[in-house]
Amino acid sequence: MSRVRMLTIFYLLFQVLGLFSSVHAILYARTAQGAIAWVVSLNVMPIIAVPAYWVFGRSKFHGYVNALKDTNLVIQEDKIKIHEEFKPFIIHQPEDFPEYLVVRKLSTTPFLRGNRVQLLIDGEATYDSLEKGIKQAQSYILFQFYILQSDETGERFRKLLVDKAGDGVAVYVLYDELGSQRISQNSLQELRASGIHIVPFNTTQGTSNRFQLNFRNHRKIMVVDGKEAWIGGLNIGDEYLGKHKKLSPWRDTHIRIEGPAALVTQSIFWSDWYWADQKLLEDLDWRPQAASGVSADGGQDVLVLGSGPADELETASLFFTTVLNSAINRIWIATPYFIPDEATQVALYLALLKGLDVRILTPRLNDNWFVSNAANVYLSDLSRIGAKIYFYDQGFMHQKVVLIDDNLALVGTVNFD
Repeated sequence: MSRVRMLTIFYLLFQVLGLFSSVHAILYARTAQGAIAWVVSLNVMPIIAVPAYWVFGRSKFHGYVNALKDTNLVIQEDKIKIHEEFKPFIIHQPEDFPEYLVVRKLSTTPFLRGNRVQLLIDGEATYDSLEKGIKQAQSYILFQFYILQSDETGERFRKLLVDKAGDGVAVYVLYDELGSQRISQNSLQELRASGIHIVPFNTTQGTSNRFQLNFRNHRKIMVVDGKEAWIGGLNIGDEYLGKHKKLSPWRDTHIRIEGPAALVTQSIFWSDWYWADQKLLEDLDWRPQAASGVSADGGQDVLVLGSGPADELETASLFFTTVLNSAINRIWIATPYFIPDEATQVALYLALLKGLDVRILTPRLNDNWFVSNAANVYLSDLSRIGAKIYFYDQGFMHQKVVLIDDNLALVGTVNFD
């Protein structure tokens, strides 16, 4: 068989694969725009697009979906008991948030009162708070970060966790396999040797999930004894203390939650751990308690919302759209990556047409040239109809914060893209 004939057959094979992949994209792509983009690529350049589609094009994390179903069956009775214990803290309908019922259906639990929330600005304050929480742990520590580094900061927390494990505290560490690819094997071995339970969040486990490289675990959370939780934008590494040569100083925001909402964060870790280790965590404390010095009907009202590609609905997009549409006076957004989907883009347009104060803060210095230039297109469109666009000039801003009027603040790990 001639070389030309072989190449022709090879190309025709990819054309057929591109055609079948196009049908799959039309049926399962998250958005119409995504489906169109994939269909064009798969038929115009199938040799490149077919492998890319099956690695990056899937919109649902199917293995994790099945894991969630398994855990829900196993702990159905426990979930009912836990929900019963939450009743004294549940807020059924906040007066200043009429869209609450929509958000309630997106979350596993409603808004809970009885919490104390502490705002942590930048790496030093966040790491000091995490260290204090680790040192005060009595029973267990749940430690989950997208990025764990084997640098000075990573060594700081390795020693803290090893010391607590030596004191008899159960320590569970979950890290993303791709995000933490630079963590040294020596560090991992030392953690395991000290009795710490540590596993990677590997999205490609199982034969049907081999190519799910684009599904990462982006969470940055810690839970101590089921009473305190930390959530925000900071991973574990020197760069978050402003030691990165190019992205310095580093601006970020984390929060510490004390109270019943910490248990919701615990449940998110619990589900992630089951996927990663295929084992249920035992001996966790699921009894909700108000923060020290706070009554069950006092303190801050907190809703913890987990989201990801295993969700039945587009949780993050629906949540952002709902809270944006609820705004009466202002929408202030701080995000390192601003590439809104169509729904949130329309919500921002409507807010501007209603005369709301819409402000968007992004970093002028960015760690992703492609994303930064894409964001500028959206920012320019919004600016033309009245949005106030600001660029953070004092280093790299990585915080993910949204303020709605004077009654709702969103702080977390989700980027506005």
